[in-house]
Amino acid sequence: MRFLISFLVSVLSFGSIIGQEKLTSIENQKGQLQPWSENVRYWEYKGEPVLLLGGSKTDHLFLADDLLEHLNEIKKVGGNFVRNTMSQREGLDLKPYALIKDSIFDLNQWNQDYWNRFENMLKWTNERDIIVQIEVWDRFDYSQQFWEISPWNPRLNINYDYKQVGFDEKYPRHPSQDVQPFFHSIPGMPKYNKKIDAIYEYQEAFVNKMLSYSLHYGNVLYCMNNETMTDSKWGKHWINFIKNKAKEKGVSVNTTDMFDDVHKGKTSIYAPIIFNDGEHYSFADISQVNSRNFDDTHWHELQWLLEQVNKKNPRPSNHTKIYGSGFSSFGSGSQEDGVERFWRNILAGSAGVRFHRPFAGNGFNDRAKASIKAGRLLESQMKLWELKPHMELLSNRLPNEAYLAAKPGEKYAVYFTNSGSVDLDLSKAQGNFTLKWISISEGTFYKKEEKIEGGKIVNIKAPFKGGWVAALTKNN
Repeated sequence: MRFLISFLVSVLSFGSIIGQEKLTSIENQKGQLQPWSENVRYWEYKGEPVLLLGGSKTDHLFLADDLLEHLNEIKKVGGNFVRNTMSQREGLDLKPYALIKDSIFDLNQWNQDYWNRFENMLKWTNERDIIVQIEVWDRFDYSQQFWEISPWNPRLNINYDYKQVGFDEKYPRHPSQDVQPFFHSIPGMPKYNKKIDAIYEYQEAFVNKMLSYSLHYGNVLYCMNNETMTDSKWGKHWINFIKNKAKEKGVSVNTTDMFDDVHKGKTSIYAPIIFNDGEHYSFADISQVNSRNFDDTHWHELQWLLEQVNKKNPRPSNHTKIYGSGFSSFGSGSQEDGVERFWRNILAGSAGVRFHRPFAGNGFNDRAKASIKAGRLLESQMKLWELKPHMELLSNRLPNEAYLAAKPGEKYAVYFTNSGSVDLDLSKAQGNFTLKWISISEGTFYKKEEKIEGGKIVNIKAPFKGGWVAALTKNN
């Protein structure tokens, strides 16, 4: 029965846009985002390597008001990376399902406004070469206050009652406790029981509906969960499901999952799952390293994670969430911490970085915009995939003062968190260099350039207070 209903739902979901079938074509596949053939730790889009930099005012981007204007602003400052959670926590009028009476939903009918917004977001980002990382499920949507307004809550739909599916009326505990059986609908999972099969049919219908739009676009990445602590069988099931649907359509997709305890580094339980499985997790999302970790500790934990991700199965590593605002209990820190994490991620070798939304991140505030612009200015001087961390070339450095990525002898990027002065070892780099200063707080070049003579240790001093990047390139 489960599979019969699944088949019918699939037909209904994909059949609704059968006329768009021709959009999934060879031409569209040429624009497919994929690991770069020359360096699989970075992304390639439309045949060219690309560094993903971004920020946005919200996570459930497709439900945002004035979305088109917001995307234009992101594009204007050089942003090309956004996060889109398939949110089910907004007001009753912005749920995926149709309201039929007195705040009651029918899970067999769609709210077309929700899906029209989703399709518009895909279309508009695709037109602007902005990469979208979709998160299919978010544990916060199904617990605490959001369960009270969830269409999946039996109290708010006509499709089943509490007894039929085994749901509780309330889930007051933090979702990290993983007590919601919604995320155990796959046979063999710890909290699975036959009652939940009825829920699975609607879960599959939801994912089918999402894919009926998203598989027509090559600028999409798929992450199964936000901050999951659920058995990996859950995420792997949906990865396989999405990959199989993509294969049926003749397209390829990149998939991953975001585990919550990645910030723990070597003591993480879930991080090794990503390290050892490059098939399901064709890219890594290690966003959670950007919480609770600060300064040099963040740098060291970040480098360790990148090393582990690429030890057996080299692939891109994204940070769709860079925390830094609000001084939260989960270690978001200040807005300045968000800027620092953004730049450490870039210099350490991350493929995609994005500021988390307020209150836990800079979103798309002035700091975020300036960092994105500054990142593009640095990219105009040297490509980040040409560089690697070379902290051994810095001396007379205070803790968290400066960070270095370089192609020794040719290109050096020295990031100062807040002014400062360090010595850079150019003793093996013969010739002359030009130093251009990039202001991170303003996203502009400093008008004064410096001429640096190689073959010795040189002092590099930031011109003023604030964050700076020194871009040294060897003269021809």
